[in-house]
Amino acid sequence: MEFLKILYKNRTLAMQLGKNDFRNKFANTSLGTMWGFAQPFIFMLTYVIVFQYILKTGSSGKYPYVVWFLPGMCMWMYISDAVLTASNSIRNYSYLVKKVVFPTDIIPIISIISSSYVGVFLIFIATMAAIAFGYFPNILNIIYILFCAIIFIIALTRFTSAITTVVPDFSQLLNIIIQLCMWFTPIVWNLTMLSGWLYKIFKLFPFTYLVEGFRQAFIDSSAIITESNGIYTIAFWVITILLFLWGNSIFKKNKKDFADVL
Repeated sequence: MEFLKILYKNRTLAMQLGKNDFRNKFANTSLGTMWGFAQPFIFMLTYVIVFQYILKTGSSGKYPYVVWFLPGMCMWMYISDAVLTASNSIRNYSYLVKKVVFPTDIIPIISIISSSYVGVFLIFIATMAAIAFGYFPNILNIIYILFCAIIFIIALTRFTSAITTVVPDFSQLLNIIIQLCMWFTPIVWNLTMLSGWLYKIFKLFPFTYLVEGFRQAFIDSSAIITESNGIYTIAFWVITILLFLWGNSIFKKNKKDFADVL
């Protein structure tokens, strides 16, 4: 496929620009990139304090709330940040689109790589917290879910980055949708609170698969693709592949107009 060829050919350029993008976000601050790590860490810590000690929210059975909550939240924060920044990336890098010959297809990938620096940090925090409570993560599960997350983000942002470039108002709508998805994804609430067809529908959401799958790597000894998760794994990949094919088609169709609308 053309997109994969372009991505492979420009992989070194994308990695370097992604690294520079992360640094440039905090270039005018005294602490620099430390702010990129401090902000999400404080955000997660606040959630733990509010839900565990103020609202006294329970977790899932025998598991400590911190061990149950942090993996799901760090996965969501990585996904949401990557989706939002990648969706606006072509407008943010408009000078590359308009003034030089540049592979436009890799611009959203640059933002995804930039977001991954904080994502790795959050995963480290979740891992250290779990180990502190005596829970050792399933490394294979973590690698698999991270792979799933990256592929899903790429698939989704092929569509959202193209639409945001052509229709700027879509960026505001996407922010609202992402906020709604956070509360409809079992991050701060437990999926077992649902039952019947409602439980099955919510579990079919790709966001639920990623959040629950990553959480399972810390609190469950089984693999995400085994046992009763098999059908949901198939559903996730079918949705992701269809989303990529559709988004890729939209991106290719509108790519020629990017320079004119920017």
